[in-house]
Amino acid sequence: MKTAIFPGSFDPVTLGHLDIIERASRMFDRLIVVILENSEKHATFSIEERLTFLRSNTAHLSNVEVAADHGLTVDFARKQEAVAIVRGVRSVKDYEYELDIASVNQHIAPEVETVLLYASPEFSYVSSSIIRELVKYGQDISAYVPKDVTAAFETGSYTPLTLPTKLTGGVSGG
Repeated sequence: MKTAIFPGSFDPVTLGHLDIIERASRMFDRLIVVILENSEKHATFSIEERLTFLRSNTAHLSNVEVAADHGLTVDFARKQEAVAIVRGVRSVKDYEYELDIASVNQHIAPEVETVLLYASPEFSYVSSSIIRELVKYGQDISAYVPKDVTAAFETGSYTPLTLPTKLTGGVSGG
């Protein structure tokens, strides 16, 4: 059985993430989507909330599991006996970053390959940080994230971020 992992912070999970998960799930017998805590980032959603979002939005994929971890990605891959680490790439900037990480991972764990999947064109500009910025300024995010993530932002049922009360619809006329 070929296992791969798809690591990220998923804060929040986007439709771009879900597209990569769908595509990677067709390539491997088992895909583990793993939330890795990034101590340099202040999370909008708790790990538990992100696990819930990912589980609810991947429930239809029988070979996808969702987990969380605190260590190095490559160590998690080894623990899971994964043959690959899947990464999504939107731009040359992403590619250059991923190339450096893949090189280090290859040195640490030569048995684990890095597989880069290019973002589908409709998601190539979507990132979690852009979503957070749009929310900050009250913009509609429903075209970029799953419905449960939009709802969490709209109801304020998430961890700490001060947001405007209206998150959809843009500017209202008068």
